[in-house]
Amino acid sequence: MMKRVFLVIIMMISTLGLYSFKISANDNDEVKTSYASYYHDKFNGKRTASGEVFHNSKFTAAHRTLRFGTRVKVTNLRNGESVVVTVNDRGPFHSSRALDLSKAAYDEIGNLKSGTMPVEYQVID
Repeated sequence: MMKRVFLVIIMMISTLGLYSFKISANDNDEVKTSYASYYHDKFNGKRTASGEVFHNSKFTAAHRTLRFGTRVKVTNLRNGESVVVTVNDRGPFHSSRALDLSKAAYDEIGNLKSGTMPVEYQVID
């Protein structure tokens, strides 16, 4: 009898614990402003932190804390152009930047010659 009571209590605690640690993409849905840069071609074919192979032709990005697979809308503040990227890597490792975009994503909304651009970004899912 005591084993059953103990087992029921453990199961209840475990169930409650699952709800307290629920992570939602909506926790990060605020619009943030920072700078973005883009990946050098030397990273083509290399593995990202998520284990995916990097391709500069895909619309992907690196972010220090967002979960892999998170989709982010990135808007160039100089021209208002936007692109949606998927986070599949960690970085950038420059303190003034929040995102490293693939070359294709960067080129879609900005000029590759600029190297960096001011952006506004928001998690969309």
